[in-house]
Amino acid sequence: MKPFTYQRAETTQDAVRGIKTPGAKFIAGSTNLLDLMKLQIEQPAHLVDISKLPLNKIEDTEEGGLRIGGLVTNTDLAANERIRKEYAVLSRALLAGASGQLRNKASTGGNFLQRTRCPYFYDTNQPCNKRKPGTGCSAIDGYSRSLGIVGVSNDCIATHPSDMAVAMRVLDAVIETTDSEGNTRSIPLEKFYVLPGSKPNVETVLKKDELITAVILPKPVGGTHIYRKVRDRASYAFALISVAAIIFEDGTGRVAMGGVASQPWRVKAADNQLPNGAKAVIAKLLENPKTTEDNKFKVTLAERVLDGVIKEARG
Repeated sequence: MKPFTYQRAETTQDAVRGIKTPGAKFIAGSTNLLDLMKLQIEQPAHLVDISKLPLNKIEDTEEGGLRIGGLVTNTDLAANERIRKEYAVLSRALLAGASGQLRNKASTGGNFLQRTRCPYFYDTNQPCNKRKPGTGCSAIDGYSRSLGIVGVSNDCIATHPSDMAVAMRVLDAVIETTDSEGNTRSIPLEKFYVLPGSKPNVETVLKKDELITAVILPKPVGGTHIYRKVRDRASYAFALISVAAIIFEDGTGRVAMGGVASQPWRVKAADNQLPNGAKAVIAKLLENPKTTEDNKFKVTLAERVLDGVIKEARG
């Protein structure tokens, strides 16, 4: 591990001022960053510890939704009574991710920002545009079974690993931030992530000095909430395909998918096809997929998983 300096932020403004130090990174639960530091994928010169900031509350909003602090742990979020009853897809997604020990530490804000688990990103002996821009993408001509099939580019086919973000996407979550000038932003999750294009190292629209302070969930919409995750082993594994769905009594609803792109994947035109069945939804959701020999099975798998979700919702 490389040498670095450390700062424990006492206030949000301390944190966003500290992050302007060259080479600085925020650290909260540290369930992803420390692993990357040990492998020297991330080499921050300065760490700003935000774990003691007062951002760990879940509160009702005037509009009937919820405001979730950026430092609420995955465990506390999954166990919250309103989340379990009114946003059940989120609770189920959180419990499908990682392990109990990691959920006890992992923060809501950090979950959105975790890096890809592409094996070539983690192998520093292999070229990777996301890790080192301009070096190439080893995954495209390598073993790509777990990697992306939509929203990918000639420079990157990595997938986003978060289960929580897929559920948040189907719930139309909004991310709140603040920066070193005291400016705040509300960013709809659908606009938060950036497709890889020619710059796969740029993953979100966050500025250098922006901190995620909260996530806003709109008023509950009802319906049947399902999160289904298909993976290579029963626990502590990332999704080959995951489906977050809210399905209403009339057969309409919403669908977001994980394991297929560099971000939680939702296409609202695909939502409109839910009454017509899984095949019609997938035709819109995964339109013109860019597959490899290793991962082309994901299109069929996605349809089968979604079909099972629809049947479960209809009883």
